[in-house]
Amino acid sequence: MRGLILAALLFAAAGPGQPALAQAESPELNVLAPGVVYNAGLLDLAAAYTRETGVKVTVKAAGMAAIVNQIKTGTPPVDVMALPVAFMDGMEAEDAVLPGTRADLGRVHVGVAVKKGAPHPDISSVAKLAAVLKQNGPINVSNPASGSMVARLLNDMLRRHPEFSGVKTKIAVGREGGEALVAGEGTMALQLICEIVNHPEIELVGKLPPELHAYIDTALAVSKRSPDPARAKAFLDYLMRADHRALWAAKGLERQP
Repeated sequence: MRGLILAALLFAAAGPGQPALAQAESPELNVLAPGVVYNAGLLDLAAAYTRETGVKVTVKAAGMAAIVNQIKTGTPPVDVMALPVAFMDGMEAEDAVLPGTRADLGRVHVGVAVKKGAPHPDISSVAKLAAVLKQNGPINVSNPASGSMVARLLNDMLRRHPEFSGVKTKIAVGREGGEALVAGEGTMALQLICEIVNHPEIELVGKLPPELHAYIDTALAVSKRSPDPARAKAFLDYLMRADHRALWAAKGLERQP
């Protein structure tokens, strides 16, 4: 009898034409990340987490200015944020990070990309890299005016080091340098490795020489505005698990010790 009463109550709560429990809300997390993390395995792990736990994880990518605004005032509020370290420092300074939840995720290097099947030149030193770039210009790069961190990093690098004097670049308007290469423009691109290995039409030659410091370090944290910080922290801990290092690495992100 009690079962019949419960079923009737559920039917009434759902409303005409709606299945019982249709109005019950499933747990959901909102995650925001720039391309440097979005393209480096985050989507794969979010999908795996949903399969394992039933918690829906919605991952969105945006430019840095939009991400900062969304973290501060956006709707729905962000649960987990993935940011370059410098921006995460800023969010902590503005009290936007839930204390004790920040975790350094890893590093994504800039690499040289060529079309699939093309020769892989030696770029093991700054001098050799400069010679290769000069021989294969114009080199596809992202637009610094777009707010892209890698575009600004490369723009500064090419201007700062005299070895790169004479290197010709072509700004990819409305897309990344690697995407321009995929579209058939030019023969070479400078791009974050995570945005090279996800395109089967192009290949990674290698990362830039270490003395150029051509990389972006990233971090994760739970937003102080998260409606469900415990569930958000559980997802963050899942991303940081040691057994996921190989997936991050395959996508171009090197986890830090």
